Amino acid sequence: MAILATLLSIAAPRYFGAVEHARENALRQSLAVMRDNIDKFYADTGRYPEDLAELVRRRYLRALPTDPYTDSTESWIFVPPPAAADGRAAPGRVYDVRSGAPGKTRGGTELSTL
Repeated sequence: MAILATLLSIAAPRYFGAVEHARENALRQSLAVMRDNIDKFYADTGRYPEDLAELVRRRYLRALPTDPYTDSTESWIFVPPPAAADGRAAPGRVYDVRSGAPGKTRGGTELSTL
């Protein structure tokens, strides 16, 4: 029994570390895909999407990615377009997207700043 407990005490931290690393990589990949498609949408239409669902409706995405930390497609935070030099914002509402999950990565970076 002691041997089993020792093995578990060695393996468990590695397992949970690997799971956390996989979730972080999945989040980074989902953000990269959405950002790339937001840029493609802007290049094609001259405006930013009104919401992420518009990327799905217009077939830039097959489906909204699920945030691996919140297990939801509804927790994404939209960053609006910046104002142009003349003070007007670019048309559309989604210039960038961020995770709405609380917490930090293994490296200490806030998830909401990735």
